[in-house]
Amino acid sequence: MSLKIDQVLDEIDDTIDNVRGILYFYHYNCDEQDDRGWGCGYRTLQTLCSWVINNKQEYSSSIVPSITNIQEILVNLEDKPVSFIRSNQWIGTCEATMILSQLYDVDCKIMHISNGGDLLNYMSLLSKHFRDFGSPVMMGGDADAASKCILAVRSNKQLLILDPHYSGPSFTAINKLRESTSLRWYNVPNDFISSSFYNLCLPQFKKL
Repeated sequence: MSLKIDQVLDEIDDTIDNVRGILYFYHYNCDEQDDRGWGCGYRTLQTLCSWVINNKQEYSSSIVPSITNIQEILVNLEDKPVSFIRSNQWIGTCEATMILSQLYDVDCKIMHISNGGDLLNYMSLLSKHFRDFGSPVMMGGDADAASKCILAVRSNKQLLILDPHYSGPSFTAINKLRESTSLRWYNVPNDFISSSFYNLCLPQFKKL
């Protein structure tokens, strides 16, 4: 079972711009599907889907798609071959934009960042995204291929990352998640790989 997150931060800080609204933490093995080593993109996408479902009224009765469901949709969209279904092939931000559009009619902006060192130049844009839309952001790269979910920006120098690579029992409380390494502040650019490009998927649906 995925942990419900309705309050990302346990502090009030004017230097922080963060996600608004309810989402659920999807991570490796959270639904008893062993996707360790390849499923992080699906899990981050599922977290984004949970946010849309909980914040876009017309989809409030929808369910978060399983990994297999996501693969089937991408095949039906003719983005992937039939052999993609039930495979261990990963997905990234481009596939996430297609799924969010197909399932929830949510447009996404893709932000391409040429290297980890250049992330600092995009922090103000990320802060503005959280102020304008309040939606979580999916992050992926090449040398740094580990998918991540960005939930907040602090002082244009740090990103609050929800990391789907956790594969243990689901957290039972938000304070337990905050105490873990699965939700923590990353320093920009030091905690990112300078030789890796990064793509960010920013859902453009506004949480009022």
